[in-house]
Amino acid sequence: MNVSFEKQMKNLEREVLLKSVDLDDDSDDFQFELDDFKADEEIIAIAPRCVRCNTCVGECPVNAIEPANIFRIAKITDKCVKCEICVQTCPVSAIKLIDNSIIYNNEDENDFIEYNLSNVSCSHRVVRMNSISVDCSQENNWEDCANLCPTNAFTLEFKEFFDENDMDLEEDTLYPHVNDKMCIGCSACVEISQNKDAIELDRYIGPIIHSRNLDISHDLCVNCYLCEENCPTGAIELVDGEVVLDDDKCIRCIECTRHCPVGALKRVEIE
Repeated sequence: MNVSFEKQMKNLEREVLLKSVDLDDDSDDFQFELDDFKADEEIIAIAPRCVRCNTCVGECPVNAIEPANIFRIAKITDKCVKCEICVQTCPVSAIKLIDNSIIYNNEDENDFIEYNLSNVSCSHRVVRMNSISVDCSQENNWEDCANLCPTNAFTLEFKEFFDENDMDLEEDTLYPHVNDKMCIGCSACVEISQNKDAIELDRYIGPIIHSRNLDISHDLCVNCYLCEENCPTGAIELVDGEVVLDDDKCIRCIECTRHCPVGALKRVEIE
């Protein structure tokens, strides 16, 4: 996905002025000015193709994702620290990492702010079904399970479909069946089941694939402790005046780099 669009400055100015009314009694004197600028930021978004498996919720190290349910997809909250683990883990690639480039030139006669959105390629962890079993005798919302299965591995079949002649099944009733050759182990059926005992899934989720490392400049560090205080996983400590990183705990998020006042911490791409 590559999308570009423009927003007129007068519209942005109007929005800012409306919000400034709540600032103080001198809002009538508020002047809106914007110098040239260029900025890049990462956006993580969940697409409508989300299958409600909540794998991202379970794997998020900072509890920044609101769980999905049968009526709505999962939602990224403002707790997100851009570690990208959810992007790597989504079994159906419904979570996207997007680069948002913003450019404004106040000498431009058209007076527009330009936005450029583009997908960022991201490594994907292995998510694999080891085994899955469905108890046909249990009451459950089987139709929902079939509707949300991303590979159509989960289907509803009549008695004739089953080879097990000793199964006590009604002739005119649809029963759940999983094609284990098509199942990818996303766990959507398990997650939305009203009866959690009706489906048993054993799956494998592979290790996180780090595409970035944290570069630490001890010469620039001023021992302000902001990195240690803001690290969401406790991966950073200052020991004897030096930043010590626990590589196993570090999730390569943006928090330490965002709070470092002197640029002593930087995320660098792994070539």
